[in-house]
Amino acid sequence: MTTLTVETGDGAVLKVRRQGSGAPVVLVSGLGGTAGFWDPVIARLQDRFELITFDQRGIAGSTRGSAPLNIAQLARDVLTICDALELTRAAFLGHSTGGCIVQTIAATAPERVERLALSAAWLKPGNYLTALFEFRLGLLHRDPKAYAESAALLSYAPGWLESHWDKYERATANPPADPETQAIVAERIRALLGFDGSDQIGAVTAETTIIGAQDDMIVPAFLQQELARHLPGAALRMLPDGGHFYPASRTDAFVAIMTDWLDAPLTSERTER
Repeated sequence: MTTLTVETGDGAVLKVRRQGSGAPVVLVSGLGGTAGFWDPVIARLQDRFELITFDQRGIAGSTRGSAPLNIAQLARDVLTICDALELTRAAFLGHSTGGCIVQTIAATAPERVERLALSAAWLKPGNYLTALFEFRLGLLHRDPKAYAESAALLSYAPGWLESHWDKYERATANPPADPETQAIVAERIRALLGFDGSDQIGAVTAETTIIGAQDDMIVPAFLQQELARHLPGAALRMLPDGGHFYPASRTDAFVAIMTDWLDAPLTSERTER
C-alpha cells in the first residue's frame, strides 16, 4: 500500500491510499467519508485491480479546507486526487453519499469515467430520505450518543449485527460529541440532502451498474429502482439482504457484483436517452 497526500486549491489536505495492481478503480465512501470503509472489499480485489481510496475532507486523516461543502465540491476533490495520481480515466464506485459524488463526476466529466457503479445511491432524496436525515441531524445535536447508536442500528441487518456485536461497540465508542466534529457531520448531512441529480442524470453516458439491498433502511431499494429508471441500460443488481453497509456485511456477494462489473467488456457508451 502507498499512502500519500493531495492538496486542494482551498487548502484541504486529503489522505489517499493506493493498493493493489491492475486497472484503476476509485472507491468513494458515504457519509462517514473514510477510506477504511472499503477495507473488506480491498482485501478481496487488490490482487487484480489498483484500488484508490481516500479520507474525504474533514474526515479522519484529511483536513477540512475552506471551501463550502456540497456534493459538487466533493466531486472536484475526487478529480483533484485523480489529477495528482495522473489518472486520466478510471472506473468509479460510490456508496451512499459516494454514489452522489461519482454520479456528479460521470455527468460533469464523462471523459474521466470508464465505467460507473452506484451503490445504495439515489437520484434525489424524496420524503423518506429527507425525513430520516433531518431526524438524524437533530439527534446529532441533542444526543450525540443516541446519534451514534441509531446510525449503527440502522446501518446493518439485525441478524448480522447480533452476530457481529463488536461492530456496534466500535461504532458507538466515540460519539460525535465535540462541536467541531458535529459541525463536520452536520455539513455532510446537509450536502447529501441538498443533492438532486435530476438535471444532470441525462449527461451520464458511462456504462453503469446500480447496486442495492432490499432491506436497506437508510437508502431504501425503491431509490435504486428510481435511479435505474433514469439510466436506461444500467444493470440493476439487488441483494436480498445486508442492510445499508452490505459491502461489509455481504462482502462476498458485493465483490462478486463488483467483479462482474469490472470484468464485463465495454460496449459503446450510451449517447441517447
